[in-house]
Amino acid sequence: MRRARPGAGAPRMPAAGGGRAEPGPRRQREPRRLPGAAAARTVPPAAAAARPAALALVTLLSFASRFHRLTEPPHVCWDETHFGKMGSYYINRTFFFDVHPPLGKMLIGLAGYLSGYNGTFPFQKPGDRYEQHNYIGMRGFCAFLGSCLVPFAYLTVLELSKSLPAALLTAFILIFDTACITLSQYILLDPILMFFLMGAVLSMVKCNSCADRPFSASWWFWLCMTGINLAGAMGVKFVGLFVVLLVGLNTIYDLWDLLGNLSLSLVMFGKHLLARVLCLILLPLALYTAMFAVHFTVLNKSGPGDGFFSSAFQSQLIGNNLHNVSVPEHLAYGSVVTMKNLRMAGGYLHSHWHLYPEGVGARQQQVTAYLHKDMNNLWIIKKRDSDTDLSDPSSPVEFVRHGDIIRLEHKETTRNLHSHQHEAPLTRKHFQVTGYGINGTGDSNDFWRIEVVGRKAGKLIKVLRSQVRLTHVATGCILGSSGKTLPKWGWEQVEVTCTPYLKETPNSLWNFEDHINSKLPNISLDVLKPSFAEILLESHMVMIRGNSGLKPKDNEVTSKPWHWPINYQGLRFSGVNETDYRVYLLGNPVVWWLNLVTIGLYLLIAVFTAVTLKRGVQLTSELKELSRVVLRGGGQIMLGWLLHYLPFFMMGRVLYFHHYFPAMVFSSMLTGITWDTLLKFCAGFLSPSTTARKIYGGGFLVLVLLIMYSFYLFHPLSYGMIGPMASDPSSPMAGLRWMDSWEF
Repeated sequence: MRRARPGAGAPRMPAAGGGRAEPGPRRQREPRRLPGAAAARTVPPAAAAARPAALALVTLLSFASRFHRLTEPPHVCWDETHFGKMGSYYINRTFFFDVHPPLGKMLIGLAGYLSGYNGTFPFQKPGDRYEQHNYIGMRGFCAFLGSCLVPFAYLTVLELSKSLPAALLTAFILIFDTACITLSQYILLDPILMFFLMGAVLSMVKCNSCADRPFSASWWFWLCMTGINLAGAMGVKFVGLFVVLLVGLNTIYDLWDLLGNLSLSLVMFGKHLLARVLCLILLPLALYTAMFAVHFTVLNKSGPGDGFFSSAFQSQLIGNNLHNVSVPEHLAYGSVVTMKNLRMAGGYLHSHWHLYPEGVGARQQQVTAYLHKDMNNLWIIKKRDSDTDLSDPSSPVEFVRHGDIIRLEHKETTRNLHSHQHEAPLTRKHFQVTGYGINGTGDSNDFWRIEVVGRKAGKLIKVLRSQVRLTHVATGCILGSSGKTLPKWGWEQVEVTCTPYLKETPNSLWNFEDHINSKLPNISLDVLKPSFAEILLESHMVMIRGNSGLKPKDNEVTSKPWHWPINYQGLRFSGVNETDYRVYLLGNPVVWWLNLVTIGLYLLIAVFTAVTLKRGVQLTSELKELSRVVLRGGGQIMLGWLLHYLPFFMMGRVLYFHHYFPAMVFSSMLTGITWDTLLKFCAGFLSPSTTARKIYGGGFLVLVLLIMYSFYLFHPLSYGMIGPMASDPSSPMAGLRWMDSWEF
């Protein structure tokens, strides 16, 4: 290479946006390209013919590796206990709650239904045998989508690099990765998520390659497919937002580039903008909303998820105690009620026989908020100082009014709702709430003033519709749900406190839901039916809160984001002991460590290339093309890896190894592009053409053979193993436990 003389060498690139070029010999201008757009290169006929054959080969290998031993083990593995059960709920039309959007579970349920599964298997715990139940359809559906990742990644890298070896290296990395195989073979959301994610990336790259043919049929097709896949990714898990951000940044760059093109009229620019709004915003939003419409239409029967949602929502569920029922409209003394906190997923006011442990406030009966229907949610409303038997049919009805001072007696344990100045278990400067007394006899700390938001003293209190707060008479604090989950001693229910801060929030507001009083006339609850928009908003608030509050289960292996790229620790999918059929989620070490090294290597190459171009070093046409691949194609993939990895460092929720896999697919594509570019650079600079081809082909072959040999050593992790653990010298896996944190 040599420095170009002023005015000599390659002409300078035209100004961004198609402005006037620098003075020089007249020549036909190259078409402008968007980020990731393919270079206009002539592909040799032999190479063009090899591409379909290569695509067929990697697709066949991908499907073969994912469907091999798909029926094994014939029992529930890892999170199949959740997502298989949720598929059953759809088949049975039973409402449930999950922290993820519904598309993935709906598709699993549909696959089970179409393959003959009847939705009767309970999916109670890992290890339960399927027996006669047809589970293969659901596993096969996930394996099919997981198999599609390989051709999607192959086509993406081929489009970005125009290099068949780079695309093949990427494909072989994903085909022979033990972790990708394992994650694709079970009833899980991850293969469904990554199918839509990679579909969105491929569609975006294909659309970029059509930039010189805007508004053509192929351009519209890939733009629409990008929007459809974005909706799919978001509809499976909220981490689909990361690929939405990737496509959004690409679109902003795209539009900014078009805005600078002075040959493009503002009317035409407006058409470009409108097309992207239509296909990348309105279309995904419409599809995403439609998913929830189907979700709520199908799940119309009462189930385990009722308690997470508002009373108005529950009244629509067939079989719920609020569905098509009539209850007394106004609250009266002697009524048996349940109280639901108005905070999203705030729970029902609840108590049980268990006491607070030593060192946690007063050792009295626990009062919590519980998210499910339960007999321990029932309370009796009584006057502050009266022990009259209000259930006596001959006693007159006396309504509870705004401003009354009442007692709430827990129906099951006969203890009163009570507070005092002991500190709450989790929330500092809040007071503890307990159950106190016996058979309704307590003390002055059992008295609460009931107030309706926006009402005047003396007004009656309506069931379901009145928003009430309970103020503790002795301390002046307000009863509320903090939203914090109690430890094991509190059965992981939600903390209830009495807050001295009088700010009005949903945490401190309640409504009366169930209302039993035989002396009062009933009214219908049909007037409470919420709109679809209200249901959609409520469901998202509940999911977001559920996501942020996730905690690890007993003996569950969690991890930290820095563990993931180094393949530090795997996950047991099946089995623990020597006699068990064991499956262990762990990446092919050669693949994962090669990907990790490549990230650093890519950054060095990208910086070197950028400096070289900035300094005006004269490059051959081949080196210019490699520079474009590194900076544009590789840069886009690197951005995808960063967007799908770095946000996890800021998340407060519990994290698992499998959260890294979308980022792992991006790092695998980056490995294919980077090593192909590096081998071409080395071969081009160090040797004449014949030897260069040998160096390039030899380097490629060494990488593939290393990946395949490592897969040969570690494939029992994916396909199952029985016998001694790896720590036993007689084990077939002896010597392969390269890190102490690997537990196979």
